[in-house]
Amino acid sequence: MLDHVDVGVVGFRVYEPFVSSELAREIRSLARHLKGARVAQINATPYGGGVSELLRSLVPIYKGLGIHADWKVITGDPQFFGITKSFHNALQGAPEEITSLAGETYLMYNKMNSDLLDEEYDFFIIHDPQPLAIRHFKGRDNAKWVWRCHIDTSNPNREVLTFLLRYFAEYDAIVFTMQQFVPPALEHRKLAIIPPAIDPISPKNMDLPQETCRQILTWLGVNPRQPLLTQVSRFDPWKDPMGVIEVYRRVRSEVPGLQLAMIASMAMDDPEGWEIHKQVVEETKGDDDIHVRTNLVGVSDVEVNAFQRLSNVVLQKSIREGFGLVISESLWKGTPVVANRAGGIPLQMEGGVGGFLVESTEEAVDRSLYLLRHPKEAKAMGRAGQERVRERFLMPRLLADELRLLASL
Repeated sequence: MLDHVDVGVVGFRVYEPFVSSELAREIRSLARHLKGARVAQINATPYGGGVSELLRSLVPIYKGLGIHADWKVITGDPQFFGITKSFHNALQGAPEEITSLAGETYLMYNKMNSDLLDEEYDFFIIHDPQPLAIRHFKGRDNAKWVWRCHIDTSNPNREVLTFLLRYFAEYDAIVFTMQQFVPPALEHRKLAIIPPAIDPISPKNMDLPQETCRQILTWLGVNPRQPLLTQVSRFDPWKDPMGVIEVYRRVRSEVPGLQLAMIASMAMDDPEGWEIHKQVVEETKGDDDIHVRTNLVGVSDVEVNAFQRLSNVVLQKSIREGFGLVISESLWKGTPVVANRAGGIPLQMEGGVGGFLVESTEEAVDRSLYLLRHPKEAKAMGRAGQERVRERFLMPRLLADELRLLASL
């Protein structure tokens, strides 16, 4: 049996203050149509990264609406997760080659996880490349299968894409974050475009008093009275952590006392993250105003919440980005963002709402300095971003999109 992630039950009524009455009625109607259905959400890790955050919120709401929903996590060894991280990188455009051993190992673990998936469901929603081939090994059944891609596949490595295409084709539906992410080589009878969303009542996004935030940052060694830049992301080369450090150093030369927080959650399915973390720690050694913090040293969702609320500017220097939940998280708290124009980030900051979209380190430095020097304008930009998130990127909208898709199958 696949590992089961135990989550609670959340009644949908707690989300109704965040949605229109029309959307609330539609969600309840869709839920009545699907009532009693068995839905399995399957991914690679119970913590670390956007997918696990989405499932931690979505699955309890499903259950609260009377839909039997489970969250299952696949198993694998470091070699398997190293291979799937290389697939992840390749789908985002990295030059990777698939050796025969890598292909065999990937399929062997997908077959093993398929054998462990011994419960029956009406719907399977499979997330990202790691468990993609499970559908192939389960064979035909009465269930409907959906594959959900959370990464930027607009310019994929052809060799890896070709290897995976046959497994895409076996799904009843495939979901991408943006139309631009659908690979030209992919032909499928049912494609859906569903952007992710944040949960406004989760510990990461719920209201926190300013004094509580200050106490949290002080506890973590940050001075809440000094200006603060923050990037929240995995330690991943696509997030450009060294570029973040460079922006900080250049801005600090003009803003004495500036601090940098680099916050990350280390994940089971990302062995590359440990090496990047080591490099970041080495690079920042000796600078007491750079704070590298992870879930391994007491940084949970509540602490991330406090960092995002008290930061003067949130950075997101991603080179590739599937969506970047941290953009909507930061904007929801009224904090302005300086972010690379990458992947799904412009979708959240269309027209520069909530901050500045940039295309170089120089621009990131310039725009960060501008926000630090114009706090009233920064605050106004943050408020505009908050409204954008309220309208488009909260969990009930994502829930409605996903329920519509299931109902259509």
